[in-house]
Amino acid sequence: MLGNLLLLNYKLRNFSAACYIDSGKMTAPSKVEKVDLVGVGLNATDTLIPVAHYPARGTKVEIRPTTILPGGQTATAVVACRQWGLRTRYVGKVGDDHAATLHCTEFARLGVEAHLLPASGCPSQQAFILVDDSGERTVLWRRDYRLSLRPEELQRDWIVNSRALHVDGHDTAAAAQAAAWARSANVPVIADLDELYPGVEALLKNVDYLITSRDIPGKLTSSDDLQKSLPAVHARFGCRLTAATLGTDGVLVWDGEQFHYARAFCVETVDTTGAGDLFHAGFIYALLQGWPLQKQLDFACAAAALNCTGVGARGGIQPLQKIESLMNTGPRYPAVFQF
Repeated sequence: MLGNLLLLNYKLRNFSAACYIDSGKMTAPSKVEKVDLVGVGLNATDTLIPVAHYPARGTKVEIRPTTILPGGQTATAVVACRQWGLRTRYVGKVGDDHAATLHCTEFARLGVEAHLLPASGCPSQQAFILVDDSGERTVLWRRDYRLSLRPEELQRDWIVNSRALHVDGHDTAAAAQAAAWARSANVPVIADLDELYPGVEALLKNVDYLITSRDIPGKLTSSDDLQKSLPAVHARFGCRLTAATLGTDGVLVWDGEQFHYARAFCVETVDTTGAGDLFHAGFIYALLQGWPLQKQLDFACAAAALNCTGVGARGGIQPLQKIESLMNTGPRYPAVFQF
């Protein structure tokens, strides 16, 4: 359907952005521009399904009009950083379908240099997301095994010509290869883990900033106490920083010497889809600005909160000024940690 190559070019803010879908030999230009952020990981086509409440087993629930939007952990973080002015590159796998064209068109429109590697004869990753009246989402997803990104499909120049690498670890071997290249080039690696994939240890040994969902540190250490598990993970893998995002309870961080904590911001929640993706995007943006750690965490929390005021993984990506305004004046949830 896509043929050998679909190439869309845009020039935005003096940055040449292109989206490549290449099913044969790499035909993209040999010269690789340096970007601020490269992301290697998941993309998805999200079907947002609004419901009054989550359906009980064996019941029928009326749905409201649905919306189909692009999403995916790493893809969304890359898009957010681009919208805040960073130069970004995305590398991921797509199917041989209309969704691949949708992703390519959107990346190019936004000015993201995207390398989408297609799997012939299968659909792109899909997610069906139930969003209830409180804004809480439940994700049902499907990803064909042929969408697995393999290490040999990556190019080293895509990774090392950047100021930071972001991975989600789903295709663990490819993420581990990218992280190893980044480490060899002194490019910091940020990882967003919400599952423990087979072989993840090979990735984690080259991760600098490990920011996971609440339960991951406990699964890595057999301790449910974050004040024990975060330092243990830090020591085991030699990360610069280990952290767990906690929803409305904020984020807890161990930097090797002390804990840091940031409270979540209160907003009128519409849809929590993509909140974690935007936290990581906010953290990466703030990290590359050289801000102090506490400001990095506050910015990330504010970006994540504001994203919950829109529909879809990217529906609430707000301008920098609005994020900074919420940081400075926005109400917060009560603290659950005191240091």
